[in-house]
Amino acid sequence: MCGRFTLHAPLNLLVEQFLFSFPDELSIRPRYNIAPTQPILAVHQPAGSDARQGIQLHWGLVPSWAQDPGVGQRMINARSETAHEKPSFRSAFKQRRCLVLADGFYEWKRDGGRKRPMRVTVAQEEPFAFAGLWESWGQGGENRLLTCTIITTSANGFMGPIHDRMPVILPREAEGAWLDPDSEDVGALSELLLPYPSDQLRAYEVSTLVNSPRNNSPGCIAPV
Repeated sequence: MCGRFTLHAPLNLLVEQFLFSFPDELSIRPRYNIAPTQPILAVHQPAGSDARQGIQLHWGLVPSWAQDPGVGQRMINARSETAHEKPSFRSAFKQRRCLVLADGFYEWKRDGGRKRPMRVTVAQEEPFAFAGLWESWGQGGENRLLTCTIITTSANGFMGPIHDRMPVILPREAEGAWLDPDSEDVGALSELLLPYPSDQLRAYEVSTLVNSPRNNSPGCIAPV
């Protein structure tokens, strides 16, 4: 699964790498311990447009038909194997896909009777994109709630000793196909949702500071 991640790269670097525009009224700050229900930075491509847009979403997808937005707390992840057919995700899978921007994620490795928090990055320690789905809930205006989920897949050989699932990190060359608003080919889209290559990941142990979402400081990503 993916229950905590980081994004502390500067906005100008993210814009240059992922080629999106970002509304002036929104701002981002370094995030060292992003947790469910918190706002996150994502990129999507609206229907009929060739341009990518940055968007702020709340982590935990709330289906448009949900009666209670609280259900989003249980929908922070969607399984790659079933997201295209689950009622909560299938509409977004076809029509509202996004990139969730990150530069690392946390997973807890079981060691005897305790769990050690590990931070996982790509080998170059550069920003990357999780495959995500987003939804709009509410009647619009101030009551409109924009939410998302991160897609997970089976662990690769590198992640296996840490956890049996991992978030889908999209290779750079797959990002455009995932965002393409004209694509509704479930089979082709599902083929993009693969475990990231083991030899392109790195991991190191971090402080138990990350156990609490109230902690958001550079100390969260410092190696133990």
